[in-house]
Parts: sequence; structure tokens; C-alpha cells
Amino acid sequence: MQDTAIEKVVTKINLMNFCQKDLQIYFASIDEKPFRAKQVFKWIHQKGITSFDDMSDLSKALRQKLMDVAEVVAPKVVLDKPSNDGTHKWLIDVGGNLVETVYIPEGARGTLCVSSQVGCTLNCSFCSTGKQGFNRNLTIAEIIGQVWTAVRALSKQQGEHDRHVTNVVMMGMGEPLMNFDAVVSAMDIMMDDLAYGLSKRRVTLSTSGVVPRIYDLLEQSDVSLAVSLHAPNDALRNELVPINKKYNIDELMAACKLYAQRGPHKEITFEYTLMEHVNDELEHAKELVTLLKSKQVPAKINLIPFNPYPGTPYKKPSNNRTHRFQQYLMEAGFVVTIRKTRGDDIDAACGQLAGKVQDKTKRQARYQRSLSEA
Repeated sequence: MQDTAIEKVVTKINLMNFCQKDLQIYFASIDEKPFRAKQVFKWIHQKGITSFDDMSDLSKALRQKLMDVAEVVAPKVVLDKPSNDGTHKWLIDVGGNLVETVYIPEGARGTLCVSSQVGCTLNCSFCSTGKQGFNRNLTIAEIIGQVWTAVRALSKQQGEHDRHVTNVVMMGMGEPLMNFDAVVSAMDIMMDDLAYGLSKRRVTLSTSGVVPRIYDLLEQSDVSLAVSLHAPNDALRNELVPINKKYNIDELMAACKLYAQRGPHKEITFEYTLMEHVNDELEHAKELVTLLKSKQVPAKINLIPFNPYPGTPYKKPSNNRTHRFQQYLMEAGFVVTIRKTRGDDIDAACGQLAGKVQDKTKRQARYQRSLSEA
């Protein structure tokens, strides 16, 4: 009886899943020097090279070894859609699910909004992403791969990093602090001088208020912090941002105050989505001033006029109501910006990112059912 040869399937390691430190550890595990890891790291992130054959300063033997055991794979782009206002959205395939990445140019600044989860574990009442439910956390490669993809797409010279992306915010789909380890590693790559070289002031993590993880972030990273506040009191925030029932405003402000005390220029950016007759009255502005001053949190405030989507009960406030709210806060001494609505023609405005989520929570189905029964 003739023997049948069974081919061994080798699972290759995706090197895009490693920050520089972990890539050096991996190279040591395959008996290679740390400086080789640095060379490969630069090829991947500075040059955008994914083929080991093209990494010309590596020996042929090392290139062959890497081809046998490793690979460099960025997530696949299934839609590349520019907006009339210069905003750009990519729809990215992450194993049957789709997440969204958005680039927003503003003068010399180019901000990339990066997703951290497929869907979102939280269910903020006004957020389109939250209505899609949740499937899983993204890997490091799937997070940093969004930056890799945008940098390559926007660069004038193929593959080069020509600084179109000046800022990154973890403010796409998902709650970044619920995918803590992968997000922190991906942000480390963003700030690495051998990769994208962004300063810690130009990488911002936006959270809905996962308080214990804010303390963890304080120990492990030094990025800027933004908090999706949206309400000045617990009763209203419980309705809009349900995680507030677990970590209330007092607990959140205590964590924010400590985070801001790390050094100069560490103001917390508080994001406040304005919804007509929900949280945009002058009484709400007065409460917000009292809250931030009483808690002594160094703060900047970013007002975001609500971006409607099908089925939502919330409405965008008028320009008069928005500017009245802003004026009150500014007269109280705060730096207050109003975020321009950008990319709404491609559903890339704040709160509109939906993607395609194979929802494990059944939240998406419940939401669709509620619309049909309304």
C-alpha cells in the first residue's frame, strides 16, 4: 500500500501585529539580531513594503527565512470613497466584517479616525455605530493597518509616508479602552520614530468613560485623552451613554483629573454631541460649566452638532442654538470649538460610521425590529 504524503500547513506570523519591541522579541526567537527587526519594522511602516523580497538591505538567507515563517498583511480595502469636501473613507474587510476609517483634512492638519472594534460593545443611544451591535475586537494589525492603508493611499509617491496624516484619533468604530492591549500597542507604533513618528500630543484616544482603563492608560501610555461626555449630569448621561450607570460622572472626572496632572498641556478634550431639546439648553451649558470647574479638570470642549441617520429620534440643533451654547461656555473661560460636519455625503460624519457587523449581540436585529414596529 502506497504511503500518502501529508503536507504540513505552516501558519505564518503577521509581522504587522508587532510593535517594535515585540518584533525584536520575535526576531530573537528565530535567532536573528534586534537590529534586523528594526530594519524590517522601517520597511513595513515607513516604506509601506510588504514583500520580503523588496527589503533590499536584508540578506537573501534572512529574506527566505522570513518568507517561510512570516508575512506582512494589511487589511483588505473593499471601498475607497472620497467626499466632496476632501474627507476620505475606507471600508475595510476584517474577516467577513467591515470597519470604517475616515481621513479629515483641515488646513495643514490631516486627522485619521481609526476603528478599534467591529461594531461597539457599548450602546450609546444616539450613535449609529452602536446600533450595529458587536462582533469582536480588532487585532493590532487590523488597527495599525488602517493607518498603513491611509498613509499609502494619500501619499503622492507610492508607498512613502509624506505626512498627509498628521493626527490620529481612536474615534472610529468601537470603544478603544475595551480593546486595551491591542490599541495601546497600535498607538505605540503610530508614535514610533521608525514607523509614523507622530507625537504623543497628536495621537488621541477617545473613550466613553471606561474608568478603570483610564487609570491603566495612565500607567502604560502618554497619548492625549478625549472623553465623550454628552451630558452634564448623571440622569441624562445614563440615558445617552449607558456605561455611565457603571462609572458615573464623579468617578469619570476623578480619573480625568489625574490623567491631566501628568504634565503641562494635558487638558482633557470633552466631546459633547448637541441634540436639539435633549442636551443643548442653556441650563445644560450652565451645568457643564459648574461640573468642570468644581472638579478642577483642565478642559477643552468640542461641540458636535448631531448628525442624523435613519430611524434616530434625535435632531440636529439649529446654528443659533449651537452658537448660543458655545458662547456661554466661552464666556465662562473655556476653549470651545464646534466640529464642522464633514463627509456626511459619504456617511463619514461623526456618529455615522456603521460598517458591516456580524452582530453577536443581536442588538442590530432588535434595532431594526423596533424601526419596523414604530
